[in-house]
Amino acid sequence: MNGSWIVALGLMLLLEGAVPFFFPRQWRETFSRLLRLSDGQIRFVGLATLLSGAAILALVHLLS
Repeated sequence: MNGSWIVALGLMLLLEGAVPFFFPRQWRETFSRLLRLSDGQIRFVGLATLLSGAAILALVHLLS
């Protein structure tokens, strides 16, 4: 496995773990709101996240 992927995974885990560690109450409230969303709304959030990540990766690739 390429070292860059391991670094990316580590950074993602750091960011994902920081929010519940530093802001547990807000994290829990956000999850309770997410549970009330419809499947279509959750899919839209997932699509927006995927497209944002792809755009960031493309931008990094173009600038390097």
